[in-house]
Amino acid sequence: MSVNLAKGQSVSLLKSTGETLTVVRMGLGWKSAPGKRGFFSRRPKEIDLDASALLYDGKVMSDVVFFSHLVSNDGSVQHTGDNLVGGAGAGEDDESIVVDLTKVPRRVTQIVFTVSSYTGQNFLEVQNAHCRLVDETTGKELARYELTGGGTHTGQIMAKVVRDGDGWKMTAIGAPATGRTFRDMLPFVEPFL
Repeated sequence: MSVNLAKGQSVSLLKSTGETLTVVRMGLGWKSAPGKRGFFSRRPKEIDLDASALLYDGKVMSDVVFFSHLVSNDGSVQHTGDNLVGGAGAGEDDESIVVDLTKVPRRVTQIVFTVSSYTGQNFLEVQNAHCRLVDETTGKELARYELTGGGTHTGQIMAKVVRDGDGWKMTAIGAPATGRTFRDMLPFVEPFL
């Protein structure tokens, strides 16, 4: 059964059997909100949201996975590809980042997942946006964070996974930020490290 996360809530990344998860997928899905009524229709604007995974050694970023660098330098984190328009919304994922937790180097203590609007629209123009964590070996959704309420910001610090002893735990952050890329959002990420 999936856990719906509220801002700041944590969930341990353990299987129901107590075993540590090995491979997880952070999925991002969204739809463009309907635009203003035009002459012929209410056609939604195309919105390009981008998922990024920032790998940290303590509070120092050591690597990043995003649309222009699809695989981490060590191969443990992989972006499945850039979606330029969204469309899956509440059901499926438009972009995914797969993390093999068994291969993440020990020096990486946390991985922060962000979303940014590359095309510059704010989140008032996005609907049915979600970030979810899936056990990649079983396909079972473990946790979901709904990006509800929109807002005039163009970025969102969605969640982070942090080493917890020999395992990992996930914390939903859900903090607004401003930026078209992960680089623009780094100052907003810093307080959550």
